[in-house]
Amino acid sequence: MRAVEELYATYRDDLFRYLCSLTHDPAQAEDLLSETFLQALQSAGSFRGQSSEKTWLFGIARNLWLRALRRRRPTVPLEDLAGLAAGEEPADAAAARMLRDRIRTLLAQQDERTRAIVLQRMQGVPFETIARALGISAGSARVMDYRTRQWLKETLRKEGLL
Repeated sequence: MRAVEELYATYRDDLFRYLCSLTHDPAQAEDLLSETFLQALQSAGSFRGQSSEKTWLFGIARNLWLRALRRRRPTVPLEDLAGLAAGEEPADAAAARMLRDRIRTLLAQQDERTRAIVLQRMQGVPFETIARALGISAGSARVMDYRTRQWLKETLRKEGLL
């Protein structure tokens, strides 16, 4: 494997852009970039070459970003579910209110466990915690959350709300 200084010179800009796209915060991206190369330096001996150096570095960066997200445990208010479900923001406040109300109605149609998973995830509760409380695996909680959000998107698109 090449020296970390050479990797830094080669991939610094690509990694910074990638981290900016994840964080939407250049200062946080810069911190994560530094942590990425620090961790790469510390674990350089364990790099087995099963992937490219670039893939390895991007994996480290992504894992550090995910760890930072878990530490912060950001909450997602119900008002923002429309944006999460759709991947976009409604154009005006009236449309946002209408969409939020429709999402609440649609979620009310789901069983109690599914509703609990989606609502707790919106509050930033980790899947592992939700799974323990509901007596299911974290993987099941992830799948239920994903499927419910996909169902919400599809339903809202069919109704012309997205």
